[in-house]
Amino acid sequence: MQLVDFILHCNEYIGTFIQNYGNFVYAILFLIIFCETGLVFLPFLPGDSLIFAAGAFAAIGQMNFWFLLILIILAAILGDTLNYEIGKHFGKKILNNKKFTIIKEENLNKAEDLIKKYGGAAVFIARFMPIVRTIVPFVVGMGNLHYPKFIKFNAIGGVIWVTLFLTIGYLFGNIPAVKSHFTLIILAIIFLSLIPIIIAAIKTKLDKNKNTSK
Repeated sequence: MQLVDFILHCNEYIGTFIQNYGNFVYAILFLIIFCETGLVFLPFLPGDSLIFAAGAFAAIGQMNFWFLLILIILAAILGDTLNYEIGKHFGKKILNNKKFTIIKEENLNKAEDLIKKYGGAAVFIARFMPIVRTIVPFVVGMGNLHYPKFIKFNAIGGVIWVTLFLTIGYLFGNIPAVKSHFTLIILAIIFLSLIPIIIAAIKTKLDKNKNTSK
């Protein structure tokens, strides 16, 4: 419940971090994004909403927009890279360990379906899909996707993802209507991010039903 509260009210938490820790807030945000993208067992940390909220604080001068942009892009790229390496060196051992289930089978299947359909480009596409974006680098690392191809999609995805949400937060995060309904805005961001996953799940179910009826 505390995690849900943090996701839905991350603007309040960032404000508290700034007030209590000053410039150390940059390190906190870097660590959260790095862990959300880099540690396959932490896919539930806030990503889109946190970047959006950080952009809103940058707009009122409480953080430096350009430093924040570079820092979070770096966190996102390094996070995916770590996740790729974990998948490459320990992926099979982790998945074969029945006592330590860290990835839900349904989420793993979604990531695998995305990779089968789009190949290395799945690393880019997954950036905009919560939970799946944490699992895809792990899976492609385990599948030994050629590293130069991975790092290309990783870098492009990281730059566009962070720039998009940080800029939207910077431009619109302090509009009175947005500030007074911040939780609803965050829920809308989460819902919009989940639409591709929902569509893919529906499509997979329909395909299975078709195959069963044949």
